[in-house]
Amino acid sequence: MRDDMKGHDHGGAPMGGPNDAPDRNAEGEPEDEGRSAVRSAVRAPEIAYHPARRSVVRRGPADPVKVLMHRHRELCERAVDPLEIAAGLEAHGLTDRAAARYRHRDVFSLAEELYARVPGAGRPAPRTPGTEPDPGGEARAGWTLQALLPGAACLATAGALRVTEGVLGGEARFAVTAAGALLVVLGLRLALRAGPLRAPDGTGGVTLYVCWLLGYAVYGDDLLAQVVSGGPDGHWTAAPAPLLGLTLALAPGAWCAHLFSVQARRRLAGSHGLSDFGAGVRPLLFGAVALFLCALTALLFLARLGHPGAGGGLLGPAALGALLFLARLLAVHGFPEPAATGLAAACAVEVAAPFLVLAGRLPGLGLLARPVDAVLTAAGPAGVPVLACGVAAFGLLVHASVTLTRASAHAA
Repeated sequence: MRDDMKGHDHGGAPMGGPNDAPDRNAEGEPEDEGRSAVRSAVRAPEIAYHPARRSVVRRGPADPVKVLMHRHRELCERAVDPLEIAAGLEAHGLTDRAAARYRHRDVFSLAEELYARVPGAGRPAPRTPGTEPDPGGEARAGWTLQALLPGAACLATAGALRVTEGVLGGEARFAVTAAGALLVVLGLRLALRAGPLRAPDGTGGVTLYVCWLLGYAVYGDDLLAQVVSGGPDGHWTAAPAPLLGLTLALAPGAWCAHLFSVQARRRLAGSHGLSDFGAGVRPLLFGAVALFLCALTALLFLARLGHPGAGGGLLGPAALGALLFLARLLAVHGFPEPAATGLAAACAVEVAAPFLVLAGRLPGLGLLARPVDAVLTAAGPAGVPVLACGVAAFGLLVHASVTLTRASAHAA
C-alpha cells in the first residue's frame, strides 16, 4: 500500500538524491540563476568527490604533444624534415623553455616527435644507396657564371671607353656608356634570379634605392664638390672604379652567401636547442661578411689600379658593398623590410647632403649646411657615402645578427 502511494506521490519517477532537488529559498520558492550558480560553485568540491559524479570532472589531455600536433598539422604534413618543423614552431613563438611543457628538452626533439607522428604527403621517399642525385655541381657552376656577367659587362664597357678615349666624340662615348649600363643591368637581373642571391618573389621593391646608390658612387663625389664650390656647373666627372669593383664582387658575394646558408643548415642539423643554434650561427654570419669585405676590398683596389686618380678612396665603395650584401642576405632569408629600410636610409643621407648645402645659402638658413660642412672638413666629399652607407650597413649587421641566427630563417 505504501509502495503504491509512493508511486502516486512522485508520478512514477524514481527517487533522486538530495542534490537532485531544485534549490529553494526560505519561503520554498525556486532561487534565481545567479544564486543557484553561487551555490553550485560552493558545492563543487562535494560534487568532485561524490562517487557517482566523479566522471563528469574534466581533466587535461594526457598527451600534451597531441594538442600541438593538431594545432600545427599543416606545418607537420608539408615538412620534409624535422628541422623545418622546428623552424616553424620557433616562428610561432615556441622556445626551448616552452617545449618543456610538452615533456621535451628543446624544440628540436619536439619537432622530431611531431615529424614521426604526423604522416606527410610531400616528404621524399627513402633512397636506396647509390641512387642519391648529384649534390649540385652543375647548378653551382650555372649561378657562378651568371654572377660573373655584370662584372664582365662593366669591365668590357670600361675597356671600350679607355681604348676609344680621344677617338670618339662625346655623343659616341655617351652611347657606349649607355649600352654598357644596359648590359650591366640585364646581367644583374639575371644573376639575382638564380643561386644563393635569389630572393623570394615580392621582395624586389628596392631597385630605385640601389640605382641611386650606384649612381652616387660614380658621380656623387664630383657633384658634391661642385655644389660646395658654388655650382653645380659643367659636366660631372665619373669615377668608374667603384662600379667596376662592386660588379666584379657579385660573384664572391654569391659564394659567401652560399657558404653561410650551407654552414647554417649543417649547424641547424647538429644543434640541440635554439640558443645553441644561434650561438653557432652568429660567428658564421660575421665570417661571411668579413670574407666578402676582403674580396670586395681587393677587387676595388685592382679596379683603382686601372683607373688611377678616379674616386675618393676605398672606404665609401666598401661600405656600399657591405650594405648591398647585407640587404640582399636579409631579403634572401625572408626579411626584405629591414633591408629596404637600410637602403632607403643611406639614400636619404646622400640626397640630403647637396640639398642641405644649397639650402644653407639662403638667408638665415646657414645652420642647415653645418653638418655637411663638418663631414667635408673631416673627410672630404667621400665622407658622405662612408657615413651614409657605413651607418646603414652597421644597422643591418646588428639586425642580421638577431634575425639570421633564428632557425626559422633557414627553414627553406
